[in-house]
Parts: sequence; structure tokens; C-alpha cells
Amino acid sequence: MKMPINKFLKMSMVGLLAGSAGIWSGCTGDFDEINTSKTAITTLTPTELPYLFARAQQQASYAAGTYQTAQNLYADLFAQYFATTTPNFQSDRYFMHPTWINSHWNPIYTQVVPQLKTLFEQTDPASSQYALASIWWVFAFHRLTDYYGPVPYFDAGVPANSVKYDPQDKIYDDFFKRLAAATEVLKGKTAEKPYGSYDIIYAGDVNRWIKFANTLRLRLALRISKVDPARAKTEAEAAIAGGLLTANTDNAYMVKNLAGGDNNGLATISGWGEFRMSAAMESVLKGFEDPRIGIYFQPAFNTKTYEGLRNGLGPTELTDPLNTNDNNSNIGTLWIRNTGAGSAWDRQLAVRQDIMHTAEAYFLLAEAALNGWNTGGVTAQQAYENGIRASMEGWGITGATVDAYIASTKTPVAPQDQQKSPALTNITVKWGATEAVQREQVGTQKWLALYPDGIEAWAEVRRSRYPKLYPVVNSVNADLPTTKSPRRIPFLLLEQQSNTEAVKAAVSLLNGPDNAATPLWWDKN
Repeated sequence: MKMPINKFLKMSMVGLLAGSAGIWSGCTGDFDEINTSKTAITTLTPTELPYLFARAQQQASYAAGTYQTAQNLYADLFAQYFATTTPNFQSDRYFMHPTWINSHWNPIYTQVVPQLKTLFEQTDPASSQYALASIWWVFAFHRLTDYYGPVPYFDAGVPANSVKYDPQDKIYDDFFKRLAAATEVLKGKTAEKPYGSYDIIYAGDVNRWIKFANTLRLRLALRISKVDPARAKTEAEAAIAGGLLTANTDNAYMVKNLAGGDNNGLATISGWGEFRMSAAMESVLKGFEDPRIGIYFQPAFNTKTYEGLRNGLGPTELTDPLNTNDNNSNIGTLWIRNTGAGSAWDRQLAVRQDIMHTAEAYFLLAEAALNGWNTGGVTAQQAYENGIRASMEGWGITGATVDAYIASTKTPVAPQDQQKSPALTNITVKWGATEAVQREQVGTQKWLALYPDGIEAWAEVRRSRYPKLYPVVNSVNADLPTTKSPRRIPFLLLEQQSNTEAVKAAVSLLNGPDNAATPLWWDKN
């Protein structure tokens, strides 16, 4: 597949965004003239549209450098997939760095929105091209709004000196409408290949896009299940009836063009020596004797055993030998090769980026069954066990090993860390006898299966409170003592300065002040 990056960059100027008014400062009367490129392509033909879709896909999951501050230093840590080993990085101690928190916002508004808005303008709403763009719009924005809360949505991409923020309930309502409309269109277009090879996830496979959209719809239905249970049930049942991801051939991976400099973000940053396995992952993976441990992580370079550390360690604690890089586990060889000696890498290996796994669809289905929703006859236990199988098989683990794991009564273990932490929880993998245990099992196994997608894992931890994670050891955030956990990312400082009135209005849409302790609309825990 060829994706000329230079062409992407030129075409990203088409419909240039003012959807985040904070990007622009010093607004003047000649706004349109100043913000009109003299060299950009201003007229598109159908043959050029696939480039826009590929660019929107690529940027929604971040370039390598952005991945660090957009995902790894926040969501990956808050989900406790990893813990920071760098003393001067304080996001693991709940510091909201005013420039780092831009990183999730900027690619969506400067790269994803312009591409997709142009596709909406240039394609027929009844076309498969429009439908795919609409699905990807929902994917990009659900991750964004679940970071910050209210965001510029309906007017995103509209040139204006100030752009309003929209409440999450209205944004979610539009998500469901878009996904329903897109799947309805695509059902009649299954022989088409929209965007062809420039679709860097499914290569234009409409049938798999329908399954992806329905699974995303089910994900979002569960997300609102505590704040709007009736709407959640309606949307979930429609998504299930429409057909979910069912096999690992349906897994959504983004192909990375390594030769063209489009690197896997996690693989790239894992060589920088800034994080290692968390104590939470160690407790669960070791205790369950989970065969994925050797895929997700590598043995610590010095000990040759799997080791993790607690989140929120302070500078002094990070000097303890137990907490150093070479005494804790880096991520697996799919992403990096651990060679020790500080940098812990020799070359990038990953050629794909995880977007959505079929295993998640089964865990969503399991929770839907526990909620008493219509799952087409699939029981919660069946869906739970199918989710485990799908996750294992997706990482190449099959047969008797998987059977034994599903039947296992082993429980998480104490990680033997500096803090003498207890086991994370006492649940087994084997299906439990009570609904409370079953919900924790589903949430914990979903957390394991979502790896390494910390953005979705953090959203699910906030919504379900599973798995039961450790408190951080230290917090430097007055709004978040160690007994609490982050519920959102605050609004951008740049937005507060240059889109001031809109941000003030957005604060009134929150459930509290503009800080990391204020829960989102759907977060009712």
C-alpha cells in the first residue's frame, strides 16, 4: 500500500480547522484571508478522497511522538497498564501538565476533523464513503469527549472566532444516530470497497466495517448504561441484532507504514525507558498464571522474572533498585526487544496498531446479558468465556492452555513490591456464583483483553470501577488525594485563553469544577 505523506500534508489544509478556536490567537477581521493557504489544494477529485480517509485514520490513533503525551503518560497510567519509572514525569502522580494535555486534542481538530468534514462535503450521504467517514468520526470523537467531557463537536471545523462546546449527552445522541445511519447504508453496499487499500484498517471491507460500527455502538451503549439505562438498552440491542465482531479475522488493526515514517507509537516510546509493567498487571497476570504475560511483557532484564511497580512512586522511591527499569518488565517483543542498559531497545518491531479486538465484543455482550438485555440467546457465561478465547487466540494462544485458564480457580497474587502491596483482588477466572463476582470478572478480563489500549481501558475503569486498581502511592494534585483517581482531563489552557467564553460555558456543562476530579456525564460511580 502506498500512502504519500506529502500529499496527506498538503491536503490536510483543505477545510482548515477553526473547530478548536484555541488554535488561533489574535483574531482579526481578515481571518479568512490569513487562514487560507496560498498553496493548498482547493479542489478535490474522487481519486484524491481516499488520502483524506487514510490521514484521518492515522491521526486518530496518533503519530509516535504524540502517543507519548496523548495516551501513555495519562490513560495508560490511569488504567494501570504501566507505571512511570522516570522521576520527573509527574502524571503518574496525577499532575495535569498544561501542555501535555493538548496532545489528545490537537490531532483530532487539526488533522482528523478537516479530512472527515471534507469527505462529508464531497460525498453523498447515501454512499459507503460517507458511511465510513461517519463511523470514524464517532470513533475519534468518543475517545476525545471521554477524555475531556464537553468538547466542540457540532461546530467542529466551522471557521469562527469562538466555537461552542457541546454537552456529552447531545454528543452521544449524535454518535448513536451516525452509527445507525452508517450501518443502514452499508448493508446495501457490501460488494463495494470504499477507499480500497487507503483504508488502512479493513481495506474497504464493508462487512467488517458494519461489525466494527455495531461493536462501537454496543461499547457506547454500555458507557451510558448508568446514566440513561433505557437508551442504553435500546442501542445495545440494536447493535447486537446488527452483528458484532465475532472472529479474530474481524480484529481492527491499523497498518503502520514503517518505511514511510508512520511508526507504531507504543513501540517507539517503549525504547525511551520511561515506564514498565504496573503492579496491578503483575498481580493479575502472575496470579492467574495468564499465558499472555509473555506476550504483553518481557522478563525484567536483571531478574529474568516478571516484575511490576506501583503507580505514583515519588523520586526517592524510584531510586530503590526494586523500582528501576532493569528490575521491572518492559512491554513484549511484539513492540520492542529489551536489551537492558537503560534504553532497553534495539529496533522497532511492530507493524500494526491495535484499534479494536473481537474479544471486547464478547465482554460487552456478557455485560449486556448481566443487564438482562436481549443478546440473542447468548448467556453471560458463554460470552465471557468466548471473550477469553478470542483474546487468547488473537495473541496466538490456543487449545488446552486456554481451556485450563477458563477453568482455573487461581487468584491474583501479592506483587512482592517495595510497598508490600496485597493481591489486587480475590476473584478467579472460573465463572463465579454471584452477579457481583461475575461483573468483576467480566470487567477484569475485559481490562486484560483491551491491552494495550489504555484510552478505552481507562474509560471502562471509570465507568465500571473494574478491575479494582491500587491507589497511587503519591499524588501531587490537591484535587485528587491518593484515595481517589482521575475522572477526566481538564480543559486546555490555550482554549481558556483564546476561546474564553466558550470554555466558561463548557464548565457549566460539567458535574463540578474544571479539574481532574470531576466525573463525566456518564460516570456515575
